Amino acid sequence: MFAAMTFSSGNGLKNRLLTAALFIPGAVFVLQLCLGSAAWALNDRADKEQAVTASVAIIIDDLGYKLKQDQRAVKLPGQVTLAFLPHTPHVRALTETANSQGNEIMLHLPMQALETLYLGPGALTSDMTEQEFKHSVAESIRSIPYVKGINNHMGSLITSQKDSMSWLMQEIVRTGLFFVDSRTTVETQAQQTANEYRIANTRRNVFLDHERNRPAIEFQFNRLIKLAKKNGSAVAIGHPFSETLDVLEEKIPQLRAAGIRLIPVSELIQQQHLLSQAKENLQHANSLTLTHSQKQMQNKKRKQQSWQTSLSRSPRAVKN
Repeated sequence: MFAAMTFSSGNGLKNRLLTAALFIPGAVFVLQLCLGSAAWALNDRADKEQAVTASVAIIIDDLGYKLKQDQRAVKLPGQVTLAFLPHTPHVRALTETANSQGNEIMLHLPMQALETLYLGPGALTSDMTEQEFKHSVAESIRSIPYVKGINNHMGSLITSQKDSMSWLMQEIVRTGLFFVDSRTTVETQAQQTANEYRIANTRRNVFLDHERNRPAIEFQFNRLIKLAKKNGSAVAIGHPFSETLDVLEEKIPQLRAAGIRLIPVSELIQQQHLLSQAKENLQHANSLTLTHSQKQMQNKKRKQQSWQTSLSRSPRAVKN
């Protein structure tokens, strides 16, 4: 006898198969095969889900000027975050494509460096007044369609100046954007100031292409994975160089197998915030537990002292 059976995944699968086996001669063998295959498929899917242990965000900077190479960057697989320089000729066309694909878009804001370097339109410099500085930031933000966040382009001088970073964060607060400290100097005040203004933020952990050759870029990509697995998440910044794009086109599809999920920067910031809150709550709970234990120990000692006092001899009376 032959009968067709319709299967569904989930808790109802076993019951349906068992019911079918009762009415079909020889179905026990079929049942065992089906259950084995179904269990394998479900376990395989679960194993893949459980294998993801960390998250990374990858930001591609310096976009907006070179259409051909920037189009290649926009076509990178996965949820790569794309950072555009302000007032660039191709920003509108590229952001339209990127937004339609679901990529997150940032303003890559030029800031004065310690070295004398060309910064381009929208640059923030140390000779600006507060009003000029804030006006320039606002204009640069308006020049980027679909913008969700900001990171600094260069800026080893400006990001080390507390007043400049305060002016920047005051503008960011008004827009609701997030901020990423690219950390172009160890003297940076950017992330600390963002925290003071309660702005959603994170920092760069890895520069992928400080050295523009494939072995060096692969080394930094592997370092990104190690940092993410160690800390739960990590942020990399790269540029639309052909060497960088070659590596990313090959390596990004392999992230899942390595237990890594590629996510937008805003999602990574949220994850880091939740993790930080969880750690704070755990520390608070531990301190309360410790305080409670200490009180119990103190009470126990008092009881012991009281008991020992009650057993001790009374002092002899002194005759005068």
